[in-house]
Amino acid sequence: MSLKEQLFTDMKDAMKAKDSLRKNTIQSVRTAVLQEEKDNNVVLSDDQIIGVIASQLKKRKAALPEFEKSGREDLINELKSEIKVLESYLPEQLSQEELTRMIQEVIEEVGATSMKDMGKVMQVMTDRATGRADNKLVSQIVRKLLA
Repeated sequence: MSLKEQLFTDMKDAMKAKDSLRKNTIQSVRTAVLQEEKDNNVVLSDDQIIGVIASQLKKRKAALPEFEKSGREDLINELKSEIKVLESYLPEQLSQEELTRMIQEVIEEVGATSMKDMGKVMQVMTDRATGRADNKLVSQIVRKLLA
């Protein structure tokens, strides 16, 4: 079953279970996927859908500190629940050691020797780590290894 079909099935199950938070979260992901397909006139693969889900997750994680500042526990808990739902669709996250090892392999692969080559490394790493690691963390490790 493709990830798109899985999202649809899970949304139907959430509707039947009257789990509105899960339904709304999945529906927002499906909307983002459909919008991406419509905008670019393509059918997204599972890897590309994982990228969309990772993007949705990143937006919610970025909003969390603002919610915490407001002190609204109901909104904070809702946002944390949405984050858990989204994380359930992503592959297992790479540990920092695994990520560092993967980046070192890519650096050797592309022959990177200085910060000038960071773009080459990031391009390959973005493809390989989509949904499995935050690009910000990848960028930090690449900088450290190329410095």
